[in-house]
Amino acid sequence: MQAVTLGPAGTYSHRAARAVADDVAFRESVTSIVQAVADGSFERGVVPIENSIEGSVTESLDAVANSDVSVVQEIVTPIRHALLAQSANFDVVASHSQALAQCRLYLEENYPDAKLEAVASTARGVERARADPSVAGIGHPDNVGDDLEIIAEDIQDQSSNATRFLVIAPESARSDAGGKSSLVVYPNANYPGLLLELLEAFAERDINLSRIESRPSGNRLGDYLFHIDADAGLYEERMQEALEEVEGIARNGWVRVLGSYDTRHVLY
Repeated sequence: MQAVTLGPAGTYSHRAARAVADDVAFRESVTSIVQAVADGSFERGVVPIENSIEGSVTESLDAVANSDVSVVQEIVTPIRHALLAQSANFDVVASHSQALAQCRLYLEENYPDAKLEAVASTARGVERARADPSVAGIGHPDNVGDDLEIIAEDIQDQSSNATRFLVIAPESARSDAGGKSSLVVYPNANYPGLLLELLEAFAERDINLSRIESRPSGNRLGDYLFHIDADAGLYEERMQEALEEVEGIARNGWVRVLGSYDTRHVLY
């Protein structure tokens, strides 16, 4: 099996993807990864969905909502950020925007004058550091190689930093088995109590929602869809009943069921 994830080699996404497949290919954006799975170019894709410090990865939420894919597994891995450079003399810190944000306090305290440069991935930032002595990258300490130094380790603002990755597959691979389910709901409506109705469909059946998040629908200002993670499998009768009620609430819009899956914890 071949998986596709954010590149180049050495990203945290790459590290998560190696738990899925030995053969890993790379793309430069989450959207292109999801599209490559949706069109059948790859059997699996691995995308970051949520970080314990910075929250949800909105590009991933939007790409999954707008594509015909399923979710077949969740991977949770700790994130260890290191500052990597040719020397301690640098003017720019380059990394993925999420990594820069996760190390905000450290950078403000230790390198207040450094320019922060957002690039496509942590590995791209490390590449910039290898090519330019005035640039430092933020990435996993294993990415240091022979031509860079570890200026500082564990620079993330919270020691409990971890990221959830979703393993996506073609829609035909969707499963009802697993302890957790994800769906996207577009009610195409806006009235008092709408969100409460959605929540009650699960609460009345004792289903815990581990995450619910609104995103703009893109259709008009003030119009939203909802990403929902529920701690129940689609094989369960209570989940089937809740889904039927949600589909009734969203009868003027749509419900995309991404599937049920289990969580895998991967330590590096």
